[in-house]
Amino acid sequence: MSDPTVTVVLIEDDRHIRRYLRTSLENEAMRVFDVETGQQGIAMTASTKPDLVIVDLGLPDIDGLHVIRQLRGWSDVPIIVLSGRTRDEEKIAALDAGADDYLTKPFSIAELEARIRALLRRQNRCVIAESARVSFGAVTIDLVARSVQCDCEAVHLTPVEYRLLVALVRHAGCVMTHHQLLQEVWGPDHAECHHYLRIYMAHLRQKLERNPAQPEHIVTETGVGYRLVGVST
Repeated sequence: MSDPTVTVVLIEDDRHIRRYLRTSLENEAMRVFDVETGQQGIAMTASTKPDLVIVDLGLPDIDGLHVIRQLRGWSDVPIIVLSGRTRDEEKIAALDAGADDYLTKPFSIAELEARIRALLRRQNRCVIAESARVSFGAVTIDLVARSVQCDCEAVHLTPVEYRLLVALVRHAGCVMTHHQLLQEVWGPDHAECHHYLRIYMAHLRQKLERNPAQPEHIVTETGVGYRLVGVST
C-alpha cells in the first residue's frame, strides 16, 4: 500500500499490539493515530476524519460495540474490528452494529493489510452507481439493464437471485451477515430464515462460480454471513 494520504485511527488498549500495528501500517505509508480508550477513539475520529478505523471490542472504558454505534451515528468511515472475541454471536453483533469487517486475534498482519486495501477500494468507489457495469471473475453485471453474463453468455437469474447478487455487489469486499442479507433481500419478516440464504447462495454459485463447491468470489464467512470478493468496475 503506497498511498501516503491514507489515515487510520487505531483504538486498542494493548500497548504492545498498538505499537506493532502502528509500526506495520506506517511501513505501508499510512498515517496512524493510536489511542487506548473508546472515548479517545471517538474524539480522534471526529477530529482527524480518517480513511479507516480499527477498533478492539474489549476497551477499558466502553465496549467497542458502543464505539461502533456512536461512529455510525455520524460517519460512514470503514471500520474493522480486531478482537480476541471469537464467538459467532459476537462477530455478528459487531457487523450488525455497523462494522465492515471482523478479524480475530491472533491475526496475520498481511491479512489485515489486505482487508484494509479491500475496504479502501470499496470506499473510493463509494456506492456503485446505477449506471455501472461491474465484474468479478468471468461474470459481468449491467445494473441498468439488470443483466448478467458469464463468459460472455447471458445468465438467467430469478428476481430473488438477482436482488441477492446486487446486495453483495453493493457491499463488495465486506462481510454481510445473514441478518443483513435477509432484511435487504426478503425484508424484516424473514430476518431469521437462514435456510433461504443457503438455498439461494447455492443457486448463485452454481450459475456464476467456475467451481461451485470451492467458490472463489461468493465466499462464506462461517457462522456469520457472506462476502463478495474480486469485484471491479
